[in-house]
Amino acid sequence: MDVKLVKWTEELKDGLIEVCNNTDRTYLTDRLPYPYTREDADWWLEEVVGKHDGKDGIFRAVVADGKIVGNITVEGKSGIYVKDAELGYIFDKRYCGRGIATAATGLVLEEAYRALDIVKISSEVFAPNIASCRVLEKNGFALEGVLRSAAYKNGKIYDLRRYGKLKD
Repeated sequence: MDVKLVKWTEELKDGLIEVCNNTDRTYLTDRLPYPYTREDADWWLEEVVGKHDGKDGIFRAVVADGKIVGNITVEGKSGIYVKDAELGYIFDKRYCGRGIATAATGLVLEEAYRALDIVKISSEVFAPNIASCRVLEKNGFALEGVLRSAAYKNGKIYDLRRYGKLKD
């Protein structure tokens, strides 16, 4: 499967909406609205394309065999964490389990370390989300610790697994 990352543009808005409305939300932050509307997409595209992409973050559409199947980001932090950035991604659940997330993560790591003034990329994953843990581990992330009872979602408290990868 051919996986590549492309910069988000206004022309890709329908793909963004489709991905956001077809992602598995079991272990997803509540920041992502549902249903995801054209207005949500307009706001997000203005933020990432106009203000942040390439400056303090990398925001990419994940394209597999010519179709937008996900969104992957590396967002810079601030203050004493300014040399660290947070990796996040979502995928259309119809395309999960095919190695796309692993490939896309490898691609975005290369781009982020080249473009951003950072020394580390971190990610926090709901402990039961074994698939995301494996994506990170396959890309050289090390488990740095477990944040006990750190997340609350749908009436349940979860541990978070914190991963990090230092710039080579």
